[in-house]
Amino acid sequence: MEDSGPILLAFWHISLRELLFVIALGVTLSGLDDLFIDAVYFTRTLWRRLTIYTRHDRASAESLRRFDPGPIAIFIPAWDEAAVIGAMLRFSLTHLDYDRYRIFVGLYPNDPEGRAAVAAVGDHRVQAVLCRRPGPTTKADCLNRLWHAMLAREALVGERYKAVVLHDAEDVIHPQELWIYDALIPRLAMVQLPVLPLPDTGSRWISGHYADEFAENHTKDMVVREALGAAVPSAGVACAIDRAALGMIADRAGADAASHDSTGYDRPGPFNAASLTEDYELGYRIKALGGRGALVRLRSGDEPVVVATREHFPDNFDAALRQKSRWLVGIALSGWDRIGWPGGLADRYLLLRDRKSLLAALLTLLAYLAAVMVLIDIWLRQAYPMAAALPPLAGRLVTAMLWFNAALLAWRLLMRAAFTAHAYGPIEGIRAIPRALTSNVINAAAAWSAARRYHAIVRGNRAQTWDKTEHRFPPYDPRTPPTSQ
Repeated sequence: MEDSGPILLAFWHISLRELLFVIALGVTLSGLDDLFIDAVYFTRTLWRRLTIYTRHDRASAESLRRFDPGPIAIFIPAWDEAAVIGAMLRFSLTHLDYDRYRIFVGLYPNDPEGRAAVAAVGDHRVQAVLCRRPGPTTKADCLNRLWHAMLAREALVGERYKAVVLHDAEDVIHPQELWIYDALIPRLAMVQLPVLPLPDTGSRWISGHYADEFAENHTKDMVVREALGAAVPSAGVACAIDRAALGMIADRAGADAASHDSTGYDRPGPFNAASLTEDYELGYRIKALGGRGALVRLRSGDEPVVVATREHFPDNFDAALRQKSRWLVGIALSGWDRIGWPGGLADRYLLLRDRKSLLAALLTLLAYLAAVMVLIDIWLRQAYPMAAALPPLAGRLVTAMLWFNAALLAWRLLMRAAFTAHAYGPIEGIRAIPRALTSNVINAAAAWSAARRYHAIVRGNRAQTWDKTEHRFPPYDPRTPPTSQ
């Protein structure tokens, strides 16, 4: 055993040294990617403040109102949403400051509680639409059923809708939202408003980390996509699409109803019924047609935050893991299979950035492992004279990268805290710093789960169905919008 000591120490030293190099290089490259996005965002922001906003007043939701608003269809797919759909519809019908809209709610024959909850609302502006097949199929399949119900409604009343708005059954819709869509469509083929997760005092860490991620993504990253001329993916809620653009996508769907019936889906439409993230892919389909999408951040009146949709996100680890693994499968894995690498350089770069999330999660796990191994190495060098004689773990290049990565980490935490504080206040901004660890753990676990799930799909052992999380709608005073639980 004593003779094997030097060999084991040498193996340990070489393994840890190479691991540090791989991690340092990977984190450096990923960090440079993030820095580029930051640079584009701050350059654009500074340029607009020095040019556009010195000559023009900032627009608001009220300043965009037109005298001849167009009819708007709101799609709400609702599988097993009896707990929230009734409250959501009543709140929306009460608070939406817009006259020309109709809400189409997608329901399933094997969800009697959901159908009863919608029927109890009893408002002529709400149209319940029954999917032909028992649920769950996929969210996109339900959306296609709503599309055909809207077409039938158009034929009945002899009027085409101007835009289709996507929402979920737990969304708290801003009263001024539809005015923004009406003003910007069809100049924009797709308008995405920010999504702001509702603070949850009972889940500061799990639910709270969604607030940190959305605050940064829907303030900076989505804006940069538009600035670079790339496709802007839909978030699936708080999103309006030009009705004509959706019609063109539906026409290009190609397959007839019979072929879709054989897969268990309803009639074909503009949404990819086999996709788990049909909203993300929609932005690329619109871009392929020559349409332009944008994230729009506008204030309403004296409100301190922008017009946005609010909703509760998962408040426990298992639910967050399921949701994020579904997103990863749809965006980074199955989405790669379906849409490939479309568009120009900017589109491909941002697709690569989206799909690097799996690798980033692996790097995070390896970094935590390396940190533990370095601590063990320090102990070995102090406890055993033989280990103390080993050369340093990091050469000049690795040392330089590690210092650079430490500075990048500090910058990333500062950015996360700043964007969270901008959306939720300074206390939440401070909480965002330690919550970054929670985010890393959940994202790493989701990457592992997504890889396993995708493997099962590829092998044909698991069909893609609507794997939704449990939703909550916040209690509210009918006179004021809800802000928290």
